Amino acid sequence: MTAEKTNLELSDFAEKVRSLKRDAMKAASEEKSHGPKFGKRHEQTLLYFLLVLIAYSIRVNLSVGIIAMTDRTASSNPDIPTYDWPDKSIVLSSFFWGYVLPQILAGHLANQYGPKWFLVASMTVCSGAGLLLPLLAGAFGSKGVMACRATQGLAQGFLFPSVHTLLAKWVPPGERSRLGTFVYAAGHFGTVVSMLLTGFIASSWYGWPMVFYSFSGAGLVWACIYALLGHNSPSSHPHITMEERFYIESSLGYGEDKPKARTPWKKLFTSKHVWSILLTQCGHNWGFWLLLTEIPNYMSHVMNFNIKSNSMLSALPYFVLWLLSFVFSYLADMCINKSILTIGACRKLFNSIGLIVPAIALVFLGNSDYHDADKAVALLVIAVGFNSAVLCGFNVNHIDISPNHSGTIMGITNGTSNIFGIIAPLVVQLLVTNENDPNQWKVVFYITSAIYVLASLVFVIFASGEVQPWNDEIPPNGKEKEKV
Repeated sequence: MTAEKTNLELSDFAEKVRSLKRDAMKAASEEKSHGPKFGKRHEQTLLYFLLVLIAYSIRVNLSVGIIAMTDRTASSNPDIPTYDWPDKSIVLSSFFWGYVLPQILAGHLANQYGPKWFLVASMTVCSGAGLLLPLLAGAFGSKGVMACRATQGLAQGFLFPSVHTLLAKWVPPGERSRLGTFVYAAGHFGTVVSMLLTGFIASSWYGWPMVFYSFSGAGLVWACIYALLGHNSPSSHPHITMEERFYIESSLGYGEDKPKARTPWKKLFTSKHVWSILLTQCGHNWGFWLLLTEIPNYMSHVMNFNIKSNSMLSALPYFVLWLLSFVFSYLADMCINKSILTIGACRKLFNSIGLIVPAIALVFLGNSDYHDADKAVALLVIAVGFNSAVLCGFNVNHIDISPNHSGTIMGITNGTSNIFGIIAPLVVQLLVTNENDPNQWKVVFYITSAIYVLASLVFVIFASGEVQPWNDEIPPNGKEKEKV
């Protein structure tokens, strides 16, 4: 009995050893099947990161730049021109005049023809308009600046629908929160870079014109690099390994020969899940763009900061936002990959964090004045920083519900919601007739807080994390293939 028992124990031990070896080999095989540690999907994602960083820097630089453009004491160089413009809020909103128009068309075109050259052209035109801005400001005043900014907005209207289309083709679902957040958080890092550099450059001998030359030059450099290294899909990349390509395409459930899904416009526009993203994005963009465009004014007139301090403190909330975005994206992917939460529940949780916490902070901010400068800065850091959680909420939900049409849906929701980038500064101009009065700013913050809460409730009630049936509709003859 003792010998039999010993043999049985040895057999069990051997089986456990074999099982451990199989598990180790399986894990090694799975790791190898993902391709290199830094694969082509990471290379492409890095290019998108740089694109969004530069695009946001260009988009945001006028928020601080306009203070220098209208303040004779901003630069140490007395020869730098300054202007007296009563329509500053209209100038700040002019970017969105062009931005909202091409979005729906941009998403559809990117999906049909591939987004690479749309991105190259977008950044080239945007940068060219930036280079002309100082010249047109001198020649035509605020109207010249409005024309340049509207042109930049028109060019950038192709940006996010195209990036969304690319992420849907390059990023596996298990990496979507992290890599998607990495790309879109670049916008907030770009905001930090733009506000800091704009403040220092504008106050230097070179003055505010150098702000526009610097960021526009960076945009042209990116366009040249992406023209050489960018690719529309894994199947079109000449140097991707077969392991990485198979990993990406199998996880996304498509290949080179899959018939291309047609755009189900009717079902898309009647989907309550699409509408939940749209309404949530509208509420979010109201607060996001209001704070982004008006924080420098609030800091300057209510908290009495000079332009250097203003640019640094205005950038601080967006630096915290950028840092927290990585924390939230890691937690979101962990919740999904470890099956702690479903995709839908995860999106709703982080979206709620990203809207409710800022809503509470804005209520308290509305009760601050220049005696509470430190408190106001802390509340702005909370309001803006925790907003990063929405990057794991509605911001990637387009891809969750319809990978095939995520660029088109992003075009619809992003284009429509950014109308509030036009409206918000105009509402501030209407409500805040005395920029030094904290009580008038209180009304603005209270309204924004209420909008955030409503947007969060809409998403919790109506959003979904499931791929929709209409995602895979194909033409009746099934012959139209995916363009790469």
